[in-house]
Amino acid sequence: MNYKDPRHYQISVLASLLAYGTFVLDFSIEFQNVLAISISALVTQYLFSVGSSLKFEPRSALISILSLCLFLRTNDINMACLAGFLAIASKFVLRYNGKHIFNPTNFSIVILLLLADSVWISPGQWGSVAYLATLIACFGSLVVFRAKRSDVTYAFIFFYVAIVFGRAIWLGDPLTIPLHQIQNGTLIIFSFFMISDPMTTPNSRLGRIIFALLVAVVGAYIQFWRYEPNGVLYALIICSCLVPFIDRLLLAERYAWDRPTTGEKRRSHILRQAPSIQH
Repeated sequence: MNYKDPRHYQISVLASLLAYGTFVLDFSIEFQNVLAISISALVTQYLFSVGSSLKFEPRSALISILSLCLFLRTNDINMACLAGFLAIASKFVLRYNGKHIFNPTNFSIVILLLLADSVWISPGQWGSVAYLATLIACFGSLVVFRAKRSDVTYAFIFFYVAIVFGRAIWLGDPLTIPLHQIQNGTLIIFSFFMISDPMTTPNSRLGRIIFALLVAVVGAYIQFWRYEPNGVLYALIICSCLVPFIDRLLLAERYAWDRPTTGEKRRSHILRQAPSIQH
């Protein structure tokens, strides 16, 4: 086992946050939904792995399971099962040049939000306590640093905070309003655990910064001008469609879980290699 694999850190942090939310913050998480998401995701991961002649890899599935349990709320166990299936299936089906296009959790949540009224996100479940947001951010920093994707996280936070405060100043709102808006546990978790997914972000550092700017701008537009509270989730799935184009313009080495990179430009012999399959 490779203990330097950043997925181990991510699983530990997400599991800790889920336990904290369940037992301390009293999240409205139904046990049957957790079980349904878990079984659905793991079975889907196994079946697609066997069908693709790949080794069964439960760690990526566990990350999706924990993320879905943190974000998604539903009273319909069928939707919980579908959530696990969509997250894992999207990694195997929606691919380009050896990479899956969408963050699995993000894809599953957005599709279900669009299709079913029995699915929702509870951004207020974390509260807006500054120390909790800071705690989550500190845990998240460990994960994105190990995955060499801290640049996209910090760039997104910088751009999004600048937009939120800039909008408040433009409207003449008191600064307590944007301060309250950014003290959101769900937004922090999105920043450190979803947009920073090394398998779906651009390969190059410049590409990731551009990607972060696009997600921040589109997310703010959807949330503040289209009045959709889950704007950043929709923005991520929209902007993820642009990642293949960014990768073609800004050539860099593709990330691999067992070989984390910082996105340095590839040498010519690396560029000629056939794309690998990473899940």
